[in-house]
Amino acid sequence: MHHVEFYSKHLNPAADAKTLAETKELVANAGVSINAHGVNGFTKDHDANRRVFEFAKAAGIKNITADPQPDSFDSLDKLVEEYDIRICIHNHGPGHRYDKIADVANAVKDHHKWIGACVDTGHFIRAGEDPVEAVTALGPRVFALHMKDDKFKGDKRSHNVILGEANLDVVAMFRALKQVKFPADGSISLEDESNPANPIDDMKQCLVVVKKAIATASEG
Repeated sequence: MHHVEFYSKHLNPAADAKTLAETKELVANAGVSINAHGVNGFTKDHDANRRVFEFAKAAGIKNITADPQPDSFDSLDKLVEEYDIRICIHNHGPGHRYDKIADVANAVKDHHKWIGACVDTGHFIRAGEDPVEAVTALGPRVFALHMKDDKFKGDKRSHNVILGEANLDVVAMFRALKQVKFPADGSISLEDESNPANPIDDMKQCLVVVKKAIATASEG
């Protein structure tokens, strides 16, 4: 694990220069870089949107995972072009405006090439969708991934399990990412929310699954 995605409680986009410098030093000393931040909300307020991009630029972040309101896209089209930083729309499960694969596809259609998707595999499973199909369908617009497996497909009350133990075909996922030429500076975040008191053991098991899946997917 060489990269990390932070959110506002890890590093607030409104952080001052001292806090940002201290955080960048902390992660650098751990041999890690921040390559994504979110999930951030965006509206039609161009100045407020710009402040998030200024933060991302200062932090060296290429990918902003996002929940943009429909009226924000004119602003975002301009900002991704100006800053060369990607917006990655995060599907957030049943009832959310970006619930289904089609919701994300329709949102990014006809917008700047750097407005794309953060595929949350667990939330797509909860929404009754196939996350591998999401990667294939969204193709070159997939810039980020929140990787987790969920026990019950199509059930908003579902919960995380070890990768590959339920509904996520991990090998097929990495083959799909390879097929769509997932960018080398994109963001893949391992998420596990099933055991907040001790997430490390579960995450270690997930990493073993990921390493084996990448090796298998690389074979063909």
